[in-house]
Amino acid sequence: MVDIFTPEQRSHIMSQIRGRDTKPELALRSMLHRMGYRFTVNGPKNKRLPGRPDVVLPKHGTVVFVHGCFWHGHENCADFKMPKSRRAWWKAKICGNKARDERVQAELRVLGWHVVTIWACALKNIHARMWLEARMPSLIGPQPVEEVISETWKVAEDETPYRVNS
Repeated sequence: MVDIFTPEQRSHIMSQIRGRDTKPELALRSMLHRMGYRFTVNGPKNKRLPGRPDVVLPKHGTVVFVHGCFWHGHENCADFKMPKSRRAWWKAKICGNKARDERVQAELRVLGWHVVTIWACALKNIHARMWLEARMPSLIGPQPVEEVISETWKVAEDETPYRVNS
């Protein structure tokens, strides 16, 4: 299929693609906030971390990246199709993005961060968001140690442990 846009029009369209505050990022932030998670987006930790994560949850030691399926080469996703024109250039571009993502994640793990990647297709519609929301607590990880230690555990007469919020 031939491109229906001139090179100038295509260049203008591509220049309009935002790198921050995209619809998937806003949907994820809204979901996290509604679920009671507090996070930073433009905080000092975000800017100093490798790869500038989209969301930082300092209390949980977790950083979240929202990856666009096309730009980061989400395999087996309907939203990712390798362009037919300039195939070699696009393959190098997307492979470079994947390599950078892996390097950044490794750097963050060395610094002690738990890294979560959310694909844009997981935020595409209400059903995908509901699926993601149900899994979000397990993705973000366990509570910090100090929270677990501060909770009081009691044992009932039948030896069944239950938690009492203090």
